[in-house]
Amino acid sequence: MTATENRLQELANENLNISGSADLDVGLSDSDVSSMDAVAFIKLVGKKFNVEIPPEDFAQITSLRALGAYLDAHSG
Repeated sequence: MTATENRLQELANENLNISGSADLDVGLSDSDVSSMDAVAFIKLVGKKFNVEIPPEDFAQITSLRALGAYLDAHSG
């Protein structure tokens, strides 16, 4: 697990109502996260990682692991 994935999992566990620990390979919608909570989570992640995630990019991200790869590719 990368440092980014680890931080994303921590953020998801702290901020989303997911039973158990957030699975990096499961999409937020598959984890029964509402669309409003998903949007709020993406905004939080963007602030924490200092990366703006446009809605069209977010729509293509299928899991927390994919989000981690996106953040790694677009940060710095």
